[in-house]
Amino acid sequence: MKRVGAHVSTAGGVQNAPVNARAIGAKAFALFTKNQRQWKAKPLEKKNIEAFKQKCEDAGYLPRHILPHDGYLINLGHPEKEGIDKSRKAFVEEMQRCEQLGLGMLNFHPGSHLRKISETECIKRIAESINRALDRTSGVTAVIENTAGQGSNMGFTFEHLAGIIDAVEDKSRVGVCLDTCHSFTAGYDLKTKKSFKNVMDTFDRVVGFGYLKGMHLNDSKKDLGSRVDRHESIGKGLLGLELFGFIMNDRRFEEIPMILETPDSDIWAEEIRLLYSLEE
Repeated sequence: MKRVGAHVSTAGGVQNAPVNARAIGAKAFALFTKNQRQWKAKPLEKKNIEAFKQKCEDAGYLPRHILPHDGYLINLGHPEKEGIDKSRKAFVEEMQRCEQLGLGMLNFHPGSHLRKISETECIKRIAESINRALDRTSGVTAVIENTAGQGSNMGFTFEHLAGIIDAVEDKSRVGVCLDTCHSFTAGYDLKTKKSFKNVMDTFDRVVGFGYLKGMHLNDSKKDLGSRVDRHESIGKGLLGLELFGFIMNDRRFEEIPMILETPDSDIWAEEIRLLYSLEE
């Protein structure tokens, strides 16, 4: 089964995320477990943790269908001591929040070199950051999201992802989330059946489908290779609707969370129905 959902609001508490997901017909969902634009957060309260778990159970969401995302301030490849120390501490705290909620994955952007260190050194820092977090937590897989390559962001090539994974000690607890918009604007042409197959074959050869733990389904406002991250609603951007039909009919994407991060949350339910209508 395909597990299509969206990155839903946690306004009023994390326990509202599964409720909001169910309301739009989602079969998977993503969430922030804290404010994504702040370093600090109040600890999760026991009542909210218990309510979150119960509401997930009531709605039929298993941990493998839930893909929480870490905060945007974290940079696991930061070139300076203060920045890397702060990011690593915050990342461990995010992993621990996932542990508390009974979740098995944490999705994150790998990091940026800020043009102060080489890409190779940045990849080493990102992997070391993951290793430290895995040593301090249990049961949560670090899921690296590919990026559009905007600015000095790493992770825009499959080789970057493979390089990070190669340096992670516990490979049973590392994975990848592929974002369709990021892939396209990073230079991977997904628009035709042939080019989609070529890109997926390349991903399998360089990274391996065994590491694919989730996807972000987003159309793109910007063109192939632009290295600019601007999401668009499904079928309304430069990727077009056909790509999403390829994905919805590819057995390699069964039972992983496939999350909408498209700009208009008012039409998420409609987009979810549209995506399921593409199944043959």
